[in-house]
Amino acid sequence: QVQLVESGGGLVQPGGSLRLSCAASGFAFSINAMTWYRQAPGKQRELVARITSVGSTIYGDSVKGRFTISRDNTKNTVYLQMNSLKPEDTAVYYCSDYGRYWGQGTQVTVSS
Repeated sequence: QVQLVESGGGLVQPGGSLRLSCAASGFAFSINAMTWYRQAPGKQRELVARITSVGSTIYGDSVKGRFTISRDNTKNTVYLQMNSLKPEDTAVYYCSDYGRYWGQGTQVTVSS
């Protein structure tokens, strides 16, 4: 049974930081790319960051230079370090491989 379990979301002030985690099980994590997506109310889901099995990364334009994706294949976990957070980063953040498997999402709210 495939599971992707996100954690680490919450309420943070503008300029603050959060680190999201996604623990995976039930599939070959280490050989798959992993992706963070987000969806804000009334908006389409967008790609935030992706990391390949060998560690290559891509980022959405709106988060470049502020967010960092990483992975630990020994723990079957992918991370998203989010710095310099802005109110427009408020969304539900989802972990996925490349769109086949999905987590339940974790809410990130950036507000003073």
